[in-house]
Amino acid sequence: MVAEVTKRVRGAGMERKLEVIIGDICKSGDLPPFDVCVANIPYQISSPLIFKLLLHRPAFRCAILMVQREFAQRLVAQPGDKLYCRLSLNTQLLARVEHLIKVGKNNFRPPPKVDSSVIRLEPKVPPPPLNFQEWDALTRILFSRKNKTLFANFKTTPVLTTLVRNYATVQSQWKNVDEKQCDLADLQKLIIEKIQTVLSSSGFIEKRARSLDVDDFIKLLVEFNKVGIHFA
Repeated sequence: MVAEVTKRVRGAGMERKLEVIIGDICKSGDLPPFDVCVANIPYQISSPLIFKLLLHRPAFRCAILMVQREFAQRLVAQPGDKLYCRLSLNTQLLARVEHLIKVGKNNFRPPPKVDSSVIRLEPKVPPPPLNFQEWDALTRILFSRKNKTLFANFKTTPVLTTLVRNYATVQSQWKNVDEKQCDLADLQKLIIEKIQTVLSSSGFIEKRARSLDVDDFIKLLVEFNKVGIHFA
């Protein structure tokens, strides 16, 4: 591929306008500034590459990418769709994503086993002012069982253990709680009460992750932080 591109550019007398960088884009460091990305990418690196692009600064104008059909469907899936998942949510948090065209497998030689799609990504500038570590932890909790209610996901032992530890740590920093003298059972009960209050007051007590959009998740994160609940 590199040799062919270089040959064609040289034949057109435009070699001074092209810089070829050979390497693994996912393992490389920061990308050079760019305005537009057009690529038929290896499907196995679709997710890490897309988020590397979306986190790149300064933000680019748009990216036109060919990806596996089902992956494209997940990117554009809306709340309530069967394929709606963390990938859908996180992509739509950072970008406007549009499905452009379907590309059947018979358009390739030799034909692959799956169909493809071309998508357009346009980063949101500026990105939402969120703590992305907390966002990531919250969405992992709620999409771990996306068909369960939000409250049910929060009440699992591993999640409660993490939330109690985070709460005690944050409160001890503010001198509101002595972390070493905390009664974990009392703290766990307090956390459950706070979670239930936030979900009820926000209208999400019976909701499931599969039905919430980006704005709903942002609202949840803000409201939990207000009452001292942190996810990372």
